[in-house]
Amino acid sequence: MTPDNAFLFLPELQGRLTPAHASGLRLTDEVLAEWDAQARCQGLPAHWRLPDHKVEQSRREVLAAITAQQQDLWVFAYGSLMWNPGFHFGEVRRACLPGFARRFALSTTIGRGTPDCPGLVLTLQRTNDADQMGCEGLAFRIPAPLVEDESRLLWRREMITGAYCPQLLPLPTPQGEVQALVLVANTAHTHYRGDLSLQATAATIATACGRIGSNRDYLEQLVQQCEVLGIEDTYVRELAALVDAACGRSR
Repeated sequence: MTPDNAFLFLPELQGRLTPAHASGLRLTDEVLAEWDAQARCQGLPAHWRLPDHKVEQSRREVLAAITAQQQDLWVFAYGSLMWNPGFHFGEVRRACLPGFARRFALSTTIGRGTPDCPGLVLTLQRTNDADQMGCEGLAFRIPAPLVEDESRLLWRREMITGAYCPQLLPLPTPQGEVQALVLVANTAHTHYRGDLSLQATAATIATACGRIGSNRDYLEQLVQQCEVLGIEDTYVRELAALVDAACGRSR
């Protein structure tokens, strides 16, 4: 259970995050088996996801120093982790990662889309725009005694197809800099769609729907969480307006 003081710096988030026990994205063995069954029903190949040992190898390599020194693990959230982290945590703060921007540039054929109508989920892209302050989001702290179990479930969720490059990066927060797990785009992955225009991205989000809901719903949850946190993201705002227009709705 998440302690009440976890929201010391962000009381406005209390009651707005999906509890870990209620998260459909907490990939326990049972939930992962359900995803595999859904993949088979959709005609996806048996190797639609990374083998378990590859996912575990990645986790152990990235977190080697943290687990060896029994440290807390900080996790940077910029997409669905902002409202549905799926893991138990002891603290949440605001955070802003310089040099990166959130983009809907990762194709999905099961979560928010299907093989016939793939959706798009968020990833982090490097930016050379010196005027851009960086990607605003949240930093979650997983206490050291929970790191082994909670990080294993997090890795299953985020590295299910290997479409991210997990790394530990310095992450500024109002309470001080931390070293955090950051999931950036694997630009060599077949699911990476960094070539899409804003208009093409909006057209995809307006129509795609998958096992856990519509792509538009995903965008709307992001918009709402940004509003609660006072995050001003021009890309998200413009994309939401285009999706609304494609769906015949005004914001």
